Amino acid sequence: MTLSSNSALPAAIARPGYARERIKPRIVHLGFGAFFRAHQAVYAEQLANEHAGDWGYCVISMHNGQQKIADLQQQDLLYTVAEMDGDGWRGRTIGVIRQALHLQVDGLATVLDAMTQPEIAIVSLTVSEKGYCYQPANGQLMLDHPDIQHDIANPLRPRSAPGLILAALCLRRERGLPAFSVMSCDNMPANGQVTRNVVTQLAQRQDAGLADWVRQNVRFPSTMVDRIVPAVTPETQRQLQALLGGVSDAVGVACEPFRQWVIEDDFPQGRPEWELAGAELVSDVLPYEEMKLRMLNGSHSFLAYLGYLAGYPHVSDCMQDEDFVRAARHLMLAEQAPTLQVSGVDLAHYADSLLQRYRNSALKHRTGQIAMDGTQKLPQRLLDPIRHHLAHGSRFDALALAVAGWMRYVGGQDEQGRPIEISDPLREPIADLVAGSEEGPQRVLALLQLEKIFGHDLPDSPDFVGAVTQAYLALLAKGAKAAVAGLAVSC
Repeated sequence: MTLSSNSALPAAIARPGYARERIKPRIVHLGFGAFFRAHQAVYAEQLANEHAGDWGYCVISMHNGQQKIADLQQQDLLYTVAEMDGDGWRGRTIGVIRQALHLQVDGLATVLDAMTQPEIAIVSLTVSEKGYCYQPANGQLMLDHPDIQHDIANPLRPRSAPGLILAALCLRRERGLPAFSVMSCDNMPANGQVTRNVVTQLAQRQDAGLADWVRQNVRFPSTMVDRIVPAVTPETQRQLQALLGGVSDAVGVACEPFRQWVIEDDFPQGRPEWELAGAELVSDVLPYEEMKLRMLNGSHSFLAYLGYLAGYPHVSDCMQDEDFVRAARHLMLAEQAPTLQVSGVDLAHYADSLLQRYRNSALKHRTGQIAMDGTQKLPQRLLDPIRHHLAHGSRFDALALAVAGWMRYVGGQDEQGRPIEISDPLREPIADLVAGSEEGPQRVLALLQLEKIFGHDLPDSPDFVGAVTQAYLALLAKGAKAAVAGLAVSC
């Protein structure tokens, strides 16, 4: 039995308490991944249930996720979000999605028709960092990306997310419709600025007049999103089915109870009253973004690479090792906190709350999942803070060890000699650099040739190269557990 409008669910499962037909698809969301299902859609559901909100979603998958869209359609556009902790699981059914499309199944014309409906006021995205086709080192459009090269030559047949957004904006301009706001919900510093860069730079290559129109009419508000949402596994689906009294939900997702959303309030065509569901609407998101990217995401990357190498499959397993706990807290407070611009926040309390969330053994958040796409994550999570320390002459031992952990990880073999499957948009250049270098200091120098990640300044810095090389040699000599235990921690 599959989840549907007629499913008989246990009384404990919260169901939509509103007439679904009054919910209008006024937001198009690109990327129907687990994070969107557990985060942004939940805010809309709360507004519909508790505040008579009528903002619904049209969700669009561009490349992957074909089966998920088909499953969602089969389930009357319903799915379940389960919050899990040590006390058990609590579920609610989400009903605010009113249309679901897949670019390759439904076709470009249908997708663009959805994005050019007059009532669409916002296009939001969770397409992961690599979906923006940008250079993490400088936030600019990656002009040599195959999808971008295609979209420059074929503006009306886009393959990339920036290209699709631009094609829809072009049609709205031609039809005299107002521009929608474009809201990134991905983990990038100044994600609104990055989105503005890639869209306007692509437009400039296609049509200078369109580029001017985009600059004048389109808003790109930044956001900070936070909720730990592990990848859905067969075990997750079995537990969801038990929670739903035997009803199967192929689209369901499980996550931690905590959620946070900080949004730059810049929506000329209107927006949901997200603040009624607990979101924070602010004029400047950057301080919050930096705090989360460096303290949460940065410590996650530290735990992911070093924990994986140490043999810990989940973040909660790392939290059973007091050396890892102390090192993660030191990283957050001694090495990341001094680089932040945020004010009025108790950062020690924030760090301790993060560690408590990491201890949630019900989450099963895999270190290998967090380790994916490292070249897209290192600049904002680890390398920008290191630049701060280099400029101020301060120590960054834990950050250097995290970078060395990434280098050891992408070597493709763990400490027991077992192969590591590398998932990264730069997997092939990484593999070539690894294969062409000797283990040890030469491996470090080889990987520092990835200019799109490290730029020119870091490889030219003796202090940076020396710190990372020393950390890398410690990993080779002692292993990840001992290297983490050997960090001189001050917090």
